[in-house]
Amino acid sequence: MTIKIAPSILSADFANLERDVRRIADADYVHVDVMDGLFVPNITIGIPVVRALRPTTALPLDVHLMIDRPVRYVEQFCDAGADIVTCHVEADSEAHTREALAKIHARGKRAGVVLKPRTPAEAALPFLDECDIVLVMTVEPGFGGQSFMADMMPKVARLREWIDGRGLPCELEVDGGVALGTRDACVEAGANVLVAGSAVYGAEDIPARIRALRG
Repeated sequence: MTIKIAPSILSADFANLERDVRRIADADYVHVDVMDGLFVPNITIGIPVVRALRPTTALPLDVHLMIDRPVRYVEQFCDAGADIVTCHVEADSEAHTREALAKIHARGKRAGVVLKPRTPAEAALPFLDECDIVLVMTVEPGFGGQSFMADMMPKVARLREWIDGRGLPCELEVDGGVALGTRDACVEAGANVLVAGSAVYGAEDIPARIRALRG
């Protein structure tokens, strides 16, 4: 299984965002955490920043929407340059989440759902056939730098079993506390996309750290 690394720009220097995105050119995705202060208790960045970042990198922009009722904004994020847009299942009704996935696909982009730590794996089942990626949070969403929650690994393993059992071309991503000491547990559980913020941006040699996380 090919492991992909998606450094989170939440750990970048926002005053030098273009520079810091270029520093992760050896990665596979640029992970963009969008928070609205409603769905999570923090506010980060939005559509204008995604639009500004698009010309600065050839890497796919992996936009993680930690926002209330994301169906209202997914098309705008796609149009701003997002390549992958993921929505939390907890953020809206099943019907609206399904509508959001359809809108993303209609824009020719990849779509997925996200599960908070307390949300069971089963919550992704209604959407699996429509997902290009499923993201499992291994910290509580809202802030960077939190400790990895190893007890999320059975959830990851269950999702991998369902994805493989259905023969779906769906990636399985983990986000939160991923570092050199935790990446093996994620990969062994079945994740193939690893979001890492401080583990990448805190390294002296960023390309070497990306290679080490990829394994």
